[in-house]
Amino acid sequence: MTAPTTSTAQLDRLLADFDARQPAALARAVSIVENHRPGFEAILGRLHPRLGRARRIGITGPPGAGKSTLTTGLAAHYRQAGLTVGIIAVDPTSPFTGGALLGDRIRMEAVALDPGIFIRSMATRGSLGGLAATTREVADVLDAYGFDRILIETVGVGQSELDIARTADTSAVVLVPESGDAIQTMKAGLMEIADVFIINKADRPGADRLRHEVELMLGLRMGQIFRNVPAHHGVDLRKVNTPARAAREAAQEANAPEWTPPVLATKADRGEGIDAVAAAFDRHFDYLEQSGALRERRRQRLRERVIEVVERRVRERLWGDERTNAWLDQQLPALESGALTPFAAAAELLERSGELLVQEPTSTTRGH
Repeated sequence: MTAPTTSTAQLDRLLADFDARQPAALARAVSIVENHRPGFEAILGRLHPRLGRARRIGITGPPGAGKSTLTTGLAAHYRQAGLTVGIIAVDPTSPFTGGALLGDRIRMEAVALDPGIFIRSMATRGSLGGLAATTREVADVLDAYGFDRILIETVGVGQSELDIARTADTSAVVLVPESGDAIQTMKAGLMEIADVFIINKADRPGADRLRHEVELMLGLRMGQIFRNVPAHHGVDLRKVNTPARAAREAAQEANAPEWTPPVLATKADRGEGIDAVAAAFDRHFDYLEQSGALRERRRQRLRERVIEVVERRVRERLWGDERTNAWLDQQLPALESGALTPFAAAAELLERSGELLVQEPTSTTRGH
């Protein structure tokens, strides 16, 4: 059965409605792109010149940290400031249906009806990075539509779930006092991806201890330990700038040459601390702009997008070709006997598939 096609005229009408800022056109464009329906590359290609105006903020952390509540509070904060907000909530995939559980959408009910807020729940569909494979493409659509802030909430955090740092301009890691023990196993990845740390549910026991532990690790990473200790006896240890204190001071330093992630306390369910978090995001974005890191991050994002597209097209063209699959099946006896190695088979397959790999995409998917 052939896949449905999307004509150029249909895409032109959709994009005209999109340009007129019709919410239905936005929702349809997001659906086409998210599900890679016919015409999705043409849509992304037409929208590409408009990208770069929105600030993309990633929010990640262990399940139960209150990420959805925090995201809701941030969206309300930005709306009060007159800014529009696009929210991408990446939910776990149901092991039974393959669809998203859509819990985030339910928890964001307080802002769901605001016309200046658009919420899209996406299923991970087995993607390892804590993000659906098409999250960045959906973020591109929201950016091109004109949203001022794009909040990307992921399913969780861990060593295999660090893609948020490659997707957002600013990445926030949300922790709760119960995360204290787990932080030891996650700290390497957390230290690398977090631009802002948020200790949510800060009224619970252990919140101050967790904040100190995070600041301690930040300080140790900075190499601050004993930096200011005089090399003689009689040192007053009370005056020594400990790693945790050094990290806290560095995070508050204006115009610092390097960014030190601040560790902020919030009670998102009460709306407490949201303003400070939003202010930290603004300070980080200013730092990125002034240091040139924003341009570098976005250039790297574009480079990775090209790589993703190439890998997807190669995979689709190779394994969607009947002759290629038939040829590979014919090599199985030689592979089984050891007369042929997988590496030699792969090299021969690529050599014989040259024309297949460089063929032009169809007119309905060409991203021009």
